[in-house]
Amino acid sequence: MFANILTISFWASMALMLLGLAQRARLWSNGRAQPVALAKLFAIPKRYFVDLHHVVAREPFIARTHVAVAGGAILAMLVIGINYGLALYSPVLDRVLLGASCLMLAGAAMVAWRRLAPPARLSRGPWMRLPFTLAAFALGAALAAWYAPQGAQAPALLAIVLLALGAAELALGIGMGGPMKHAVAGLLNLAFHPRQQRFEGKRSTDLRPLNLEGGDFGVAKPADFAWNRLLQFDACVQCGKCEAACPALAAGQPLNPKKLIQDMVVGLSGKTDAGYAGTPYPGKPVGKHGGAPQQPIFPGLLDADTVWSCTTCRACVQECPMLIEHVDAVVDMRRSLTLVDGAVPGKGAQALDNLRHTQTVGGFPRAVRYHWAVDLDVPVLGPGDRTDYLLIAGEGAFDMRYQRALRALVKVLKHAKVDFAVLGEAEIDSGDLARRLGDEAGFQQLARANIATLGKLHFKHIVTPDPHVFHCMKNEYPALGGRYDVVHHSGLIAKLFREGRMRLKGEALEAPLTYHDPCYLGRYNGELDAPRDVLAALGIAVREMERSRERGRCCGGGGGAPFTDIPGTTRIPDIRIVDARTIGAEVVAVACPNCTAMLEGVVGPRPEVMELAELVAQRLGD
Repeated sequence: MFANILTISFWASMALMLLGLAQRARLWSNGRAQPVALAKLFAIPKRYFVDLHHVVAREPFIARTHVAVAGGAILAMLVIGINYGLALYSPVLDRVLLGASCLMLAGAAMVAWRRLAPPARLSRGPWMRLPFTLAAFALGAALAAWYAPQGAQAPALLAIVLLALGAAELALGIGMGGPMKHAVAGLLNLAFHPRQQRFEGKRSTDLRPLNLEGGDFGVAKPADFAWNRLLQFDACVQCGKCEAACPALAAGQPLNPKKLIQDMVVGLSGKTDAGYAGTPYPGKPVGKHGGAPQQPIFPGLLDADTVWSCTTCRACVQECPMLIEHVDAVVDMRRSLTLVDGAVPGKGAQALDNLRHTQTVGGFPRAVRYHWAVDLDVPVLGPGDRTDYLLIAGEGAFDMRYQRALRALVKVLKHAKVDFAVLGEAEIDSGDLARRLGDEAGFQQLARANIATLGKLHFKHIVTPDPHVFHCMKNEYPALGGRYDVVHHSGLIAKLFREGRMRLKGEALEAPLTYHDPCYLGRYNGELDAPRDVLAALGIAVREMERSRERGRCCGGGGGAPFTDIPGTTRIPDIRIVDARTIGAEVVAVACPNCTAMLEGVVGPRPEVMELAELVAQRLGD
């Protein structure tokens, strides 16, 4: 009798779960069409145990907790399905079920312990009941495995009640949007992830071009996201690792990447954010926003200043254990605001206007870009000339502070007898700012113009001290036909040291020094060692800040943030300087014009900010 009830309950739960999954799939299908490669379903085990575990394992306790609770649950459900779903009623399988239940129960206990005093970044609400419903399922399955062969009625009734509680969380949670929907959406996200290169050992950080001729102008409503992007939003487990890493949230700007993803879930579900139980956007109450798949995102679902607060630093993406691409979503929404509504805040609109009319961000005449090098005898590459390295200075060439760094770089290249030249008046902006501000048309025009210019010249490599130019030309130009060997100046200088082409004089810098990783060099392109190799070659021991390398904190200068200038309670560069002062640094080494400008803009006592090339140039011998 008891075994028969378990069989009926199993199939009833399966039916509810499939109905819930169908309901969720119907919501995802509101998104734009994308090819469905069903064969990718077979890649889930590898992606789960290798690619995803690599991220989850950064927090060992949670990794072990998930292994216990999810591993135990999957094994328990599998055994229940075989033993009771197929009416085998095998005592041997009951013993396996007992072991799986105990494992799951241990995992549920670990989850409960975690929830006793949860970190502020964790969402509460329905997530707080999860350890108890999981424990109910595990305990019910254990009782069933123990007592079913004996036919005891009272424990059997308790087992059924507990199993029903747990099964309701698992089966109903999918269709009703409960916490357990992440289990299915998360696995499907691994199969149908929008950036498949992430599972092929490649760094995938480039923004994808819009088909402007085809009428694609970004995302104005939730249904404008591709269906697998909507699926990805549903995979969020609200762990808040993204919000803990977000520089804009730390600065009190109205952005929390976790809330942003949850608002997208609200939008695809046709609900309001009243049920959100996590950290809100600073200064914005919860419960005032709502949306639907076919309704405009702004201003009902989101306020525009939320997406304009993002620095596109990708710290949220780096931390996310569900591999969600927050920055892609932000830029897609910016594209619609810019291309369709022309609603770029602050000085962003002026910068885009300057780019359209002068092909420089500041509206400067292109002829003055290399005035800082007038006495340096820097060759300009023309048609018919050849050079090994084409130096692209970037927009930092118009900044008087950064011109010192560029002069130092030229001095270093000449010291090492590097064959290099510049574009001179032919150099125009790379298009990075236009693209991050959503002006995809402006970006494509600038990129195609640069590609046309470079196509007439003969050079082996491009070198630039600007990580934004580096990323743009290295990773985003190929989609438009421009394929070049692009190196950051830190990589080239490190190579010159390795080849013994640098002669130093004097003693190494004695003042405590730390290195600030530029987001577009480190997190976007994985170039973390070359700058440190250069500092080591100079005899400098780097004091690492708590947030460094791929987990470094943004300077606040990326994504056009200095132009849109969304106010907060403090400034991101101020926070970064506090990081440096905390470890007693007297010098902050930088390798990006944006970082130089942002960190030097901090008022009050602060460490000296020095560009990498400046540190090298001041030690050059004869």
